[in-house]
Amino acid sequence: MIQVTGLSKKYASYVAVDNISFSVEKGDIVGFLGPNGAGKTTTMRVITGFMPPTAGKVTVGGFDVFDQPMEVKKRIGYLPESPPLYPEMSVRDYLTFVARLKGIPNIEIPDRVTQVMKKCSVADVSDKLIQKLSKGYRQRVGLAQAIVHNPDVLILDEPTSGLDPKQIIETRDLIKGLSGEHTIILSTHILPEVEAICRKVVIISKGKVVKTDSVENLKNRAVFTIELSTAGDADAVAVRRKLEQVASVSKVLDHAASAGRFAFDIEGLTGSDVRPDVARAVVQAGWNLLEMKSSTTLEEVFLELTNTDAGVSETAANNGGAQ
Repeated sequence: MIQVTGLSKKYASYVAVDNISFSVEKGDIVGFLGPNGAGKTTTMRVITGFMPPTAGKVTVGGFDVFDQPMEVKKRIGYLPESPPLYPEMSVRDYLTFVARLKGIPNIEIPDRVTQVMKKCSVADVSDKLIQKLSKGYRQRVGLAQAIVHNPDVLILDEPTSGLDPKQIIETRDLIKGLSGEHTIILSTHILPEVEAICRKVVIISKGKVVKTDSVENLKNRAVFTIELSTAGDADAVAVRRKLEQVASVSKVLDHAASAGRFAFDIEGLTGSDVRPDVARAVVQAGWNLLEMKSSTTLEEVFLELTNTDAGVSETAANNGGAQ
């Protein structure tokens, strides 16, 4: 549905997005992850046709973003980090205005507006001025404007930014409810959001894609700590070598243990859950398996793949810098 190929974007001498490529299949919900300043918002603005790339190509539904911009815009709903709302308008009037802008036939507009207000849980404030709504309600109105024309693709930039915990849960549930009908790219740096909503992730750091994988595979990439004891005179070197021979193991490192125990940090091959194979090897060797636990979280995997002290803040890009 979305194909990004060799995309680069420069601001003067600064490279905000550096030759990135990834694809999103129809019906996917993809987390676009990275620390502030990584290039997430810049990439999304290029995908939506908001700004041109310096190099590369982007297609949505087979249409080139810059050769066939109107065809692409028909197929995309976009929610920027700050929703494009008119505070002096009521919710219903604003969504009616957006529906007209997006080319929905006049005869269909009232029903369409009513449908999206119900879907986004803003029907109860339909006649209120937007300026009088809470931030959570304004965010939902922003989502409603993004889907009022029933687009194939939704591009959501930090959709829960600034919301309180209750509003975050409500917004996440709403997005999950939309995923069956739309292909979604969700920009965030909040990892619980990724686990709660997304099936696949694209991780970007300093303008480069550093990882594309399923959420499940990233979680399985985690390191496990194992503790065991042996009845014989095997030493730590012999035990480590035995564990290294397990087919699904990619790395074994010594880990501090109490007296009479051996402990190791074990990492499996990408996409594999190493625990069953390691447990089987320990038992077959006649050793006692005392403990096996995860020692790496998804957050630690993310930090390992990215550099959190990125150079330019996302807000700088709004003034001609990068984001």
